[in-house]
Amino acid sequence: MAGFRYQAIDGAGKALDGIIEADNARSARASLREQGLWVSELEELQQASAGAKESRQAGVSTAELALITRQFATLLDAGLTIERALTVLIEQAENQRARHVLAGVRSEVLAGAPMSVAMARHPKVFPELYRTIIRAGEESGKAAGVMARLADYIEARQALTSKVALAFVYPIVVLSVCFIVIVGMLYWVVPTMVTAFQNAHQKLPLLTRALLALSGAVREYGGLGLLLLLAIGALVAWAWRSEAVRWWADSVSLRLPLIGRLNRAGNTARLASTLSILAGSGVPLLKALEAAAGVVGNRVLRGAVADAARDVREGATLSNALGRKKLFPPVLIHLVGSGEASGRLDIMLDRAAQQQAGELERRVATFTSLLGPVMVLLMGGVVLLIVLAILLPVFDMNQLVK
Repeated sequence: MAGFRYQAIDGAGKALDGIIEADNARSARASLREQGLWVSELEELQQASAGAKESRQAGVSTAELALITRQFATLLDAGLTIERALTVLIEQAENQRARHVLAGVRSEVLAGAPMSVAMARHPKVFPELYRTIIRAGEESGKAAGVMARLADYIEARQALTSKVALAFVYPIVVLSVCFIVIVGMLYWVVPTMVTAFQNAHQKLPLLTRALLALSGAVREYGGLGLLLLLAIGALVAWAWRSEAVRWWADSVSLRLPLIGRLNRAGNTARLASTLSILAGSGVPLLKALEAAAGVVGNRVLRGAVADAARDVREGATLSNALGRKKLFPPVLIHLVGSGEASGRLDIMLDRAAQQQAGELERRVATFTSLLGPVMVLLMGGVVLLIVLAILLPVFDMNQLVK
């Protein structure tokens, strides 16, 4: 049987929509007519899954995936079958992209494929890590519990990413506004104000002359400077395609005083939380390491995880393998060693993830709380210099009048 999405009108004139299972479209229409419904639109979900190829390119956002996973876990915990849970999710999906993807997964599941295999047809939506955890739940027979842990993981990761991103919004907005104000003053305000003093054949103060020279450079070469910046941006974008350049940039970022700590803490938190949920779901350690390496954004750290997986394969403990290159924080190594000794590796990894996430949040909060006032003072100082450069000739004229 296939699934059909319908839109219909009942005897009272009320518009309805939903999903019905039937052998073909004719049987679906007949079943709906027997229910007293007049069908205005009928679409086979199998056909919708074929159309999902286009939606796969766009993908589904992390927030949408977190919501779908949470709803899926709740439905499975309530005792619904996977097929019925997918049907409910399709009905509740808020946008067409997610509806197409879920319809494709449901069609594969109805055809007899495991859910992890059905999700593999949509790699843009369900990454390898997601499918690995789903597969572990299928093999252990604890799909609902694994799905709930997966939802917790995605939501926690999304929350951490949002906090870090929002923390930098204010400084970026302040910097952008101040830059626009300063350029506007140099381009329009300064020449207009100072021209009057030049026409009076007054000798201008050094600060005013320097400001006039800067203003003239902005007016004369501003377009050329903008083109140069665009050319530099295009060159950087072209060079960024090289894996060697990205590796070098990631290596340098780890050595920077503040950025390095933020980078290390963020990647460590993602690695530890990912390993925790994989280990807790019953995924073998080697496979967990291979899957968790994909969530590490820094290429140097990702290479260290790959090397650790090789060492574990050769018989080393996870704590020794991760601590060999001294790239990860000592707290992670100690907690992993404690987890291996006590048999509670997933719990210790979760604690390490929480500790690193908390440290990242504290550092970001401290950094942004200091950066905002510093930027305001710096930009205020620049504006003050511009105002002084304009007012100094006025003071000189007053002195001459007296």
